[in-house]
Amino acid sequence: MIKESKKHLNSVNESYFEHMSIAANVGFKMLSGGLMALLHGIVPGIFQTDASNKIKELYEFINKNR
Repeated sequence: MIKESKKHLNSVNESYFEHMSIAANVGFKMLSGGLMALLHGIVPGIFQTDASNKIKELYEFINKNR
């Protein structure tokens, strides 16, 4: 597992802490987007485009930085 982790970190050209920070940031954005989508499902008048905008933002971020 350690060997695979080092291989992955090298492939994305990040240190352990850089990778942890970026992964946590992406994870929190995914959670917030998911929460917005769930709330939108309950109350359609809120977060009408926020969840899909979050998906686009994450897609651009991941493709730009990888």
